[in-house]
Parts: sequence; C-alpha cells; structure tokens
Amino acid sequence: MNLRDYLKGIKLPDDEIMKRAQEKLGNMAIPIGSLGELEVIVRRVCGITGSILPSVDKKCIIIMCADNGVTDKGVSSCPKDVTKQVSINFTRGITTVNSLSDHAGADLHVVDVGIDADIDVPGIINKKLRKGTWDITEGPAMTREEAVRIIETGIEAVGELKARGYNLLGTGEMGIGNTTTSSAVVAAITGGDIEELVGRGAGLTKEAFEYKKEVVKTALQINGPDSSDGIDILAKVGGFDIAGLAGVFIGGAYHRVPVLMDGFISGAAALAAVLIEPKVKDYIFPSHGSAEPGTRAVFRALGMKPYLDLGMRLGEGTGAALGFNIIEAAMATYRRVGTFDEANFDKYVPLD
Repeated sequence: MNLRDYLKGIKLPDDEIMKRAQEKLGNMAIPIGSLGELEVIVRRVCGITGSILPSVDKKCIIIMCADNGVTDKGVSSCPKDVTKQVSINFTRGITTVNSLSDHAGADLHVVDVGIDADIDVPGIINKKLRKGTWDITEGPAMTREEAVRIIETGIEAVGELKARGYNLLGTGEMGIGNTTTSSAVVAAITGGDIEELVGRGAGLTKEAFEYKKEVVKTALQINGPDSSDGIDILAKVGGFDIAGLAGVFIGGAYHRVPVLMDGFISGAAALAAVLIEPKVKDYIFPSHGSAEPGTRAVFRALGMKPYLDLGMRLGEGTGAALGFNIIEAAMATYRRVGTFDEANFDKYVPLD
C-alpha cells in the first residue's frame, strides 16, 4: 500500500462504542465525571479499538533515529556521532528510555531511518533511506518522494507491531540537531514567532542559542514551506526522524492503535501528521509537556493538554514511557471499579 491508500483508509473512532463506554463509566460507583481526564482516556481508547473492554497490556515505543544535515552548522552542543552511539545504546539497555520503558513493561522498536553511519547491530531495524538529510539552510532536507517513503515506513512499523499483538504505542526519536528541524516544522505549521518556538536543545550557550534561531529563520526563508501541506513542510525543513514519527501517528489511526506523543520532536511530527490527515488527531494521546518552549505551540495547535508536566526535555520516548502508566491506570480503573448495585448504594445525583 502507498500513503494515499493509507490515508483513505482512516476512519474516526467508533462513536457507538464510546457511548457504551460512557454508559459503563456512568454506572461505576463514583460521582459522575469524578475521574476527569481518565474517563476521557477510557472513552477514546474504547472508540479507537472498537472494543468496550480493550486491552492495553502490550506496549512498545517506536524510536526513529536519523541525522540532520543542519547539524553541520553548529546548532547543537553535541557532535553528530552521538546519534549513532545513543541508538546503539538503546539496544544495550543503558539509556533513560530503557529504564522507564522497562518500568512500564514496554518494549522498544528502534528504527534507523537515516543515521549518518553504517550500523549492523541486532535490535536496530535498518530502514535507512540515506545517511542523513541535507542542510535545511541550503535547500530542502529531502525530496517530497523521500518524505512520503519515510512516512510510509512509520505506518508500516505500526502495522508490524500490531500484527505482533502490540495494542498501545509510544513515539520516541534520536537525532542530533532535531530540535532545530522540529522548531522549523512547528513554525511552518503554526506561523508562530521563532523567538518563542526555539529552545536551547542540548544546552547551548547564549551565543549559540541566538545563532540557532537565525538558522531556523534562514531555513524557512530559503525553503518557503507550504503551511497547508504537511508533506511539503517535512520535506523542506523536517528530518527523517520527524517524518517517520508522522508516519507512526498516521499508522496508529489507520491500524486503530492508540499512540502516545512524547515531547517536542514527537509533537512536531504529530502536527505534521494531523495537517496531512485531520482524523489522525483522534488517535493521539499527549504524554507530557516538554520544557522546550515550542511545545506550548504544539499543544495549542492540537487543542490538547499534557497529562504530565515534569520539566523534562530528554526525548527518546521517555515521556511516552511515563504516559503508558496513565493510560493503563485509566483502563484498569474502568475494568475494576464496581457498579452501584455491587457497592450496595444508590447512584450519586450531580448537584446543581
């Protein structure tokens, strides 16, 4: 299948199932609506899966790994080869997302979509299109055809994982320089002020931070991405990692699997995915509010609020790993809490 076919196959969550889930929630022995956002999560998961009692017990974070040509402009305090080493470290079990995903009982699915190195390591799935994108200050990051292919790679990853029984997914990434490309993507979609969107990333000095903002401005001016075309934006100022994650969100919608959005880079990918197909939004769950300033613009554009706000800005899928616990808690409560009859008292009547 190609991207066009996948997009045509996306349907909205099952409204009838969501109504039935609400009826069950309304008969639980608690004041109506007292679980707040947890009840929203329950309804959405039921509608997405088409099941009144869905399982979210097999979880996986898809980590898209790629290098960015703009890194050569000095927009990061880390050297480019960190992308390769951290990606390898995911398979060694020694990174932060390994710790948090293990705690959540989740697996990792590490995909090389464009690391600037030859890697042959068990546990890293080779879907490399080429070794990194082009420098967005000198022209497009990739061709439109490449953007489409990497989006399809993300969709295919979701399909493969669903076939293996995974029923709850999270997004993560590794790519030095990707807060720069994410800032450009978010600015292109939202029209937001660069001064408010660009963050320090991996600890830039004041001078390097000011330079990074100028790099983003230059990339947007040179490439002129079409604010109404998510694929054009990804191709011109994005990265292979962001495009791959956009595909994961689209894949979640097509394959009807809930997907937890991680931080700023995942948020940029989510914005692009929703711009490509608005129905994708109904399949995205916001895990946490990254400390990267552009995250606020992402949430405004998506009309969402994060479940957690812990000042984190690590990426890798760390926020998504924490978010798994919230989704599971909501569904466990929904399954376990007794009805009013079982609890031996009358139904609560809401106060006027």
